[in-house]
Amino acid sequence: MRRRIALALGGAAVLTASLASSALTPAVAQASPGLIAAMQRDFGLTAAQAETRLGQEMTASRVLPDAQRAAGAAFGGAWFDPALGKLVVGVTDPAAAAAVRQAGAEPTTTTVSAAKLDSAKAAIDASAKAHPAPAGVSGWRTDVRTGSVVVTLRPGAQGADVDAFVAQARKAGPVTVTSTPKAETFSAGTVGGDPYYINGNTRCSIGFSVNGGFVSAGHCGGAGSSVVGWDGSAMGTFAGSSFPGNDYSFIRIGNGWWTAPVVLGWGTVSDAIVRGSWVAPVGTSVCRSGSTTHWHCGVVEGLNETVNYSQGAVYQVTRTNVCAEPGDSGGSFITGDQAQGVTSGGWGNCSSGGETWFQPVNEILQTFGVGLVTG
Repeated sequence: MRRRIALALGGAAVLTASLASSALTPAVAQASPGLIAAMQRDFGLTAAQAETRLGQEMTASRVLPDAQRAAGAAFGGAWFDPALGKLVVGVTDPAAAAAVRQAGAEPTTTTVSAAKLDSAKAAIDASAKAHPAPAGVSGWRTDVRTGSVVVTLRPGAQGADVDAFVAQARKAGPVTVTSTPKAETFSAGTVGGDPYYINGNTRCSIGFSVNGGFVSAGHCGGAGSSVVGWDGSAMGTFAGSSFPGNDYSFIRIGNGWWTAPVVLGWGTVSDAIVRGSWVAPVGTSVCRSGSTTHWHCGVVEGLNETVNYSQGAVYQVTRTNVCAEPGDSGGSFITGDQAQGVTSGGWGNCSSGGETWFQPVNEILQTFGVGLVTG
C-alpha cells in the first residue's frame, strides 16, 4: 500500500503548494488545479474561462436554496446557464420574479411548477415499482425547462407493453417521449477512482472516503462480499448495499487501510481534495474519476431521474454527459471540491461519447449514517 499512500499524500502536497501561490478567487482556489486542465480539455475552454466558470458554478450552488425559498410555491426548477454565468430559476407566477432576482438568480417564466413535475414523476415511479417498466423503456425524468416528464425509449422500441407504460405515465402529468440508448452498469469482470476487487472477480472503483471506509455503487457487490485493493491485499467487506431501486454501497475497511479526502487524478490532472458535498444544479460542470477511463468532465443534465437497467429500475439518480466504461462503476463524481455522487451506469464509451448517471452522495451518507472524510 505504500505506493498508493505516497500518491495520495503527494497529490495533497502539490495542491497545497499550488494554492499557496494561486491568484484565483477564494471559491475557485478550493478546487484542484488539475480540474482546470481537465475542464480545458473536455469543454474547450481557456484556463481563465475554466476558472471563471467554476467560480460562477460555486456561486450558483450557494444561491440555489435562497432562490428556491424566494420563489415559494411558484418554484419551477433551477439550472446553471453558462452563457449568463449564473443560476436561472423558473417561476410559474411572475410576481415571484423580483424576490428570486434579489436572491441572486435570474428568473424566467415556466408553465409547470417543480412540485407538480416531481409529483408526476413520483406517481410513475410508484407504478413502476408495482409493475416493472418494460425493457424497451430506458428511463424517465423531470425536465423543468420543458415543463414535462421525459420518458426515454430504446431506439426502435415498440409494442403493447411500451405503449401501455407511456399511456399510464401520461395519466400522471405532462409527458414527452424521446429515444436514447439503453443504460447499463459499468462494473467489469476480473482512493476515489481507485480500483477494488469484489470476491476476486469483479472490478469497480472507489467513490469517496467516509468514516470507517468508502462508498461505491451497489451493483458492485452485496452485503458481506469481500473486497481487496489495487495491490491485492484485503481491504474489508460490504457493510451494506442496495441495487436495484438504489445503487449504493458502504464498504467497511481494515487490515491497515486508511481513508483520505482525495479523488485520484491518475496523472492526467492533480489529485482533487474533497471538502464537502453541495448539490450541483443542472448545467453545472462535473468531473468523474474511475479506474478504467480515469478523468473525464461534462455537465449535469438532470436530477432525480429514473434509469431502467436490465436488472431493474434505479431511482433518484443524476444524469450527466460524462463518458464512462466498464470498471468505472462506483467511481467519484466531483464539482470543484464538492463530492456529487458515485458512478452508476450509462451508455456509450470514452471514444465516441455517451451519458452516465450517478447516485447522489448525500443520500448514501444519510442511509449508512457516515460522514465524508474531508480536507
